[in-house]
Amino acid sequence: GDLNHLVCAAMSGITTCLRFPGQLNSDLRKLAVNLIPFPRLHFFMIGFAPLTSRGSQQYRALTVPELTQQQFDAKNMMCAADPRHGRYLTAACMFRGRMSTKEVDEQMLNVQNKNSSYFVEWIPNNIKASVCDIPPKGLKMSTTFIGNSTAIQEMFKR
Repeated sequence: GDLNHLVCAAMSGITTCLRFPGQLNSDLRKLAVNLIPFPRLHFFMIGFAPLTSRGSQQYRALTVPELTQQQFDAKNMMCAADPRHGRYLTAACMFRGRMSTKEVDEQMLNVQNKNSSYFVEWIPNNIKASVCDIPPKGLKMSTTFIGNSTAIQEMFKR
């Protein structure tokens, strides 16, 4: 069903860097090194944008700023933890589709500047972004998000 579709979309986005040429994080080891500042802090929040029903995917064109805003939204996370209740240690954003790398970099900087209270200050430039020209099936562009946030503790308190 649709839950399987969401999991597939997220996993496909995460492994994009292994299956297609891109500019960053060419293997899982590099991805892990960028995302895990300390060995014990290795629990990730996964996000995906755009979240649309499968039938309506091709009717909605999104911009890089919209995708960026959506991927950091609690509604687009694949876990029941609200990122606003914690701070990001690190994050990786994998964009797919035809878009400007410069625009992606500007948006990542914009997110960090506007939401600096949600990012730890002792890890500078803690968002990594990559762009792959090949979009997922049925979409013109998408983004997959992996965040290492202290908000994940909500999951362990249950």
